[in-house]
Amino acid sequence: MAGKGYIDIDDADYPILLRLISDPPTRLYYSGNLELLKSPTVAIVGSRKSTEYGSWAARTIAKRLSDYGISVVSGMAEGIDSRAHEGAISGQTPTIAVFGSSLDICFPRFNKGLMKQIEETGLILSEYPETTHPTRYTFPQRNRIISGLSYATVVVEAGIKSGSLITAEFAVDQGREVYAVPANINRKSSVGCNKLIRDGAKPLAFIDDILYDLGIETNFTDSMDAELSGEQKRIMEALEKRGELSIDSLQTLLALPIGVITGAVTILEIKGLVSVALGNVMRL
Repeated sequence: MAGKGYIDIDDADYPILLRLISDPPTRLYYSGNLELLKSPTVAIVGSRKSTEYGSWAARTIAKRLSDYGISVVSGMAEGIDSRAHEGAISGQTPTIAVFGSSLDICFPRFNKGLMKQIEETGLILSEYPETTHPTRYTFPQRNRIISGLSYATVVVEAGIKSGSLITAEFAVDQGREVYAVPANINRKSSVGCNKLIRDGAKPLAFIDDILYDLGIETNFTDSMDAELSGEQKRIMEALEKRGELSIDSLQTLLALPIGVITGAVTILEIKGLVSVALGNVMRL
């Protein structure tokens, strides 16, 4: 049931996972459906200056989790956080936003529409009392709550000094799993995620890896086939008819520019529909 108020750390409604971290907030202010704190939760965070690829990944991963009963937790910041909330809203399970300010202050201000959607269907949380404005210190503090509420944290896109890396550090310290979405090594926005993978985070090469790790069975291929672009469908059809094909063979067979082929194959690989090895593409 939707409502407004606060819960203290010794209340029965206080989230168990958050209570287990080393420095849990003693009080949480909320607006929305408090029952959502009993749902399985996964955090999705990333850069405020998201790329088209990062935005797509955040929305897609969030919707996939939401469709399987996972509540996506994020910070409603510009960029990846907002795209994650939007993806979750388009799915089956409400989303949770954790503020770096009090709940009466929407930051960024242009997210008032998104805030209202989350408040009406999901839950917004903060450890700060009314009239507390966000500062450079409240956001890192907020990040420990995002990871602390969650079984795992997914970093979609992050620069080398991104605040989402702080969330990942909190998750590690809290004993939670960290996933990172691999990205182009030629982009500044990719450095943080690729560094996390180098340092031991799980690369999210297949979206359903998180669901598998949580013990959730999925029907991945059927749901993703419906979301394929025209080029992606043609590649899947070619692989189904002819088996394993090289990138060059796909280009010749489909008469598409090499850039279109490689881009479509990359998306199909992220979706877990194909595997690429030594320049050859095979359908999974």
